[in-house]
Formats: sequence, C-alpha cells, structure tokens
Amino acid sequence: MGRDNIRERFKQNPRLKQLADWLIMNQRDARPRWYVRLLAPLYQHRGRGSKIYRSVRMDTPPYRCFSLGSRSVIESFCCINNAVGEVVIGDHTRIGLHCTVIGPVYIGNNVNLAQGITVTALNHNFSDPARRIDEQGVTTQPVVIKDDVWIGANAVILPGVTIGSHVVVAAGAVVTKDVPDGSVVAGVPAVVKKTIKNPTI
Repeated sequence: MGRDNIRERFKQNPRLKQLADWLIMNQRDARPRWYVRLLAPLYQHRGRGSKIYRSVRMDTPPYRCFSLGSRSVIESFCCINNAVGEVVIGDHTRIGLHCTVIGPVYIGNNVNLAQGITVTALNHNFSDPARRIDEQGVTTQPVVIKDDVWIGANAVILPGVTIGSHVVVAAGAVVTKDVPDGSVVAGVPAVVKKTIKNPTI
C-alpha cells in the first residue's frame, strides 16, 4: 500500500489518525516519542558524508520526509521539525549553530545559514477572538531557498517566501517577500539593497 493511500485512510478516519498521532508524538513535548527517535536513522535520508551533530533536536516523525544531501551539515543546538511539512536540504549545505527549520522547507545546494536563523513555513491561526490561539490550528506555506545562498546571523525567513539563487540575506533581516536571484537584502522587513551583477554579462 502506497504512502498516499495510507494518508487517505487516516484522513477518512479521525480516530485512527488521533491514535497514530498519540503513538508517534509526545503531545506535551510536541516532538516524536523516544522510541520513534530511536528509529530515525531507518526513515531519515542522510546523504553520503553528511553530518548531524548530537545536540540537534530532530523533531522528524516518519510520516513526512526529512532529507539531508551529500556533504551537508546541521550544526549543534539546531531544531529541525517536519511535523507539519517535509524538510529537504540539498548537497554541500550548512545549517549553522542554533538554527530552527520548520517545514515545509526546501533548501538547495551550496547554501550557508549562519547562526541563530529561523526558517519557518508555519503560522498559528488567530482570526477567531472567541477561541484561544492554541485551539485554532496552524497553516503552512512552503519556504524555498534556492542554490548558492548565504543568510546572515539571526535572520528570519517567514512562511511562503522563495529566495532566489546567488542571494545574500543580511544579518538580522526579516524576509517577508520573495527575493529575486542575485540580490542582497537587508532590513525589517527585508528589501533589496543591491543586485549582484554576473561578471560574464
């Protein structure tokens, strides 16, 4: 039975879905249970020569994809979360110290994230004033970071953003809109400060 068929069965049976979620996720800690984390090497894809430091919090339940490309590194004290959307990281990419990545997020090849960066595709719903925010669920919009991107320390990449190729995001920037190829962006919210010209043109 294919993965899509299994997902469809869970959608049609809320009780089954609730039971499976309880078995996989610790509801208080909002992370996979210890026995699921023990099995992580069996269902995560880790490319040749890649490295995930021991202190990384891998909140990666098996029902969504986590993939780390060849020669890529996730440094100490990061948090990677694919509970609401897959996380795919390309080849020769470095996720720096203390970064948080919440899927669905797609990061290309030769990308460098400095320290303390948040990349999140998740938003909490809050439109109903009669209900608590934590009762209103979440929405997701995928984040895409293309190849050859450098993101400076403590930047924040918000849901629905696509960052083009050969882009520099300045330290502390808050990226709320798409960034075109070959740009340097900075500020809160981030705006294009300059274009990196292709020397071959």
